Amino acid sequence: MNPGPVNVSERVRQALLRPDICHRESEFTELLYRIQDKLLKAFVPGAEAEYAAVLITGSGTSAVESALMSAIPHGKRMLVLNNGVYGERISQIIGLHRLGVSELKYDWTAKPDPERLRLALRQHPEVHAVAMVHHETTTGLINPVKEVAEVVDSQNRVFILDAVSGLGGESLDIAGSHIYMVAGTAGKCIQGFPGVSFVLVRKGFLERMRNYPKRSWYLHLTHYVDDQGRGTIPFTPAVQVYYAFDEALSELLEEGVANRIQRYKKSAALIRARMAKLGVKPVLTPDRQSNTITAYYLPEGVAYAQLHDRLKAQGYVIYAGQGQLESKIFRVANMGALTEAQLAGFLDAFEQACKPA
Repeated sequence: MNPGPVNVSERVRQALLRPDICHRESEFTELLYRIQDKLLKAFVPGAEAEYAAVLITGSGTSAVESALMSAIPHGKRMLVLNNGVYGERISQIIGLHRLGVSELKYDWTAKPDPERLRLALRQHPEVHAVAMVHHETTTGLINPVKEVAEVVDSQNRVFILDAVSGLGGESLDIAGSHIYMVAGTAGKCIQGFPGVSFVLVRKGFLERMRNYPKRSWYLHLTHYVDDQGRGTIPFTPAVQVYYAFDEALSELLEEGVANRIQRYKKSAALIRARMAKLGVKPVLTPDRQSNTITAYYLPEGVAYAQLHDRLKAQGYVIYAGQGQLESKIFRVANMGALTEAQLAGFLDAFEQACKPA
């Protein structure tokens, strides 16, 4: 019940057993192109010709860092909207290279204010790009992507979105919102394994990026774009994990992205209804909650370690809070290949685990 690595289907697990191949051979080229094609069909339907899907061997953070470091020209800066641990991580990545301006920081339960962003962009002409997290898993908060994208576009800036925990679990109109770069990963709502991530990047912006400084050798996006255009990857990929990713994308397209989102929404509603009956208090109001993670305050008299260990003994793993919330909350994720029976089993186990308190 954690937000990645998630439970995968047996079909995806079996894909790891495909034959060992060299990544410089035609078999890998076919695999690479299949994955790219499926990513574009799933997440920019109708606008596939406008975007490129760039694959990177690494966790979701590698895709985020690659997008951030590849997107800023000489003499320009980035503005970060920060309302959680992953917004903070973006700020830290930008801070390493001293490429940021004062971030717009919010309480971890508050959504960014688009009008405050508009004012900040007018005051900072040196800002070339704005970065934000789509689904801030610190609390399970969904940020206002459409409203922020409209402001960024109206001010002629570049919008970069960390959708690592959002793609496949939340509605997102990438092309319609003029989002230039979106980072995602296999091991969350796509229901693959961790170890491969990707950036969906607008082709027009990609051409501009060729003239930007190289701030990383492994993570510079145009290295990947040029090699992947020739059917290969500049560095050794995790081939078996790519096979599983390909299978997970096939599952996603067969289910339908909209149907998967609804399945997750239904699962979250099941968890939230039972928790409400038990009197467990959520951290966020319903209008701010995602479809795949719910953060709860720990019941009185129950420490996280105690709750975690009791549940793990029954076969269920929950997720701790982070940062300032570490000792106050726990998180329950419902992304991944989970059945209603498994969710009901978890809720029964949770009720039993809390009985002593």
